[in-house]
Amino acid sequence: MKSNNKELQQIYLLSGTFTLALRLVVGWTYFSAFWRRLIIDNKLIQDEAGYIGEKFNHFLPNALGIKPMIEYLVSNPESLWWAMVLFTIIEAIVGLFIMLGLFTRLMSLGVLGLATGILLGSGWLGTTCLDEWQIGILGMATGFAIFFTGGGKYSLDNYFQEKGLLKRFKYSSWVMSGPLSFSNKVMKRVLLSGTFIIFFMTLFTNQHFHNGVWGKLHNKSVKPVVEISDTKLDDGKLSFTVFRVEGADVYGSFLIGIQLKDQDGNLIIDKEGNDLAQFSKSNIDNSYVAKVAPGKHSLIIPLGSKATLTLEDENLQNIPQGAYELTLVDISGITWTQKVSY
Repeated sequence: MKSNNKELQQIYLLSGTFTLALRLVVGWTYFSAFWRRLIIDNKLIQDEAGYIGEKFNHFLPNALGIKPMIEYLVSNPESLWWAMVLFTIIEAIVGLFIMLGLFTRLMSLGVLGLATGILLGSGWLGTTCLDEWQIGILGMATGFAIFFTGGGKYSLDNYFQEKGLLKRFKYSSWVMSGPLSFSNKVMKRVLLSGTFIIFFMTLFTNQHFHNGVWGKLHNKSVKPVVEISDTKLDDGKLSFTVFRVEGADVYGSFLIGIQLKDQDGNLIIDKEGNDLAQFSKSNIDNSYVAKVAPGKHSLIIPLGSKATLTLEDENLQNIPQGAYELTLVDISGITWTQKVSY
């Protein structure tokens, strides 16, 4: 029996050593998020360029399953800030510990959880290579694999176990490294079931986000899409809500035109880029931390931002009742239209 235990220990040491490169790479992937966010450049300062909460807001439009949670956080800046701090601390601990091979199995579950969150929240983003989807799905597979292999020979888990420092901790192998007390039959079932679930998530999310399994491929990060809703004409004012739901997360939609036409095609309002660059901030009611705001030559609508805009114009005074058409013009030439009843 002692010989069998020793042989099993050697098998786990070897398998864990085979995944050393995975441990180091996935560990740095998460630890570097903390490193970039706090050490190289503080990205946890609200209302400053690069604030991580605004980046998180970019996930909102097409997140899968966790959209209500994201919307709650980006609608409540204080809660969002605490969530980003906690998320950053978790990434730092998980990344550092899994690189060191300390509490390897527990940290592999952390990798699995973080990767799943990234996949569901931002798996639709990526202008060229489905970047966030790949990070999420590969992180899930890596976390799952490392849970079974453990840290191997080159890990602090192995060091502490060799020194006998954890003999009294009955479940050390479940949170650290070493042989798992599965029968071969149960081990095969768990491995095959977990592998099937992760592969299913791979195909399902690839199809859901990108039509990557069948149908016509699409990429929601290529060009901006702005949804218009709640259009109102009342007492010399035009108000409407804009919600940017697609396009590159690192690049805003630059609105250079707002037009309102009557049913005969006559222009009632024709605001151009310079007019929108001077759009009054008091007439912009932002819902989330990613804010619609006037820029140098246009009105800038970041990905995930949602705001109600109000225009006051003398041409809106005493207009007849009827059907009107609102048109928004992006600098790329893309236009979005919405009917307005008055």
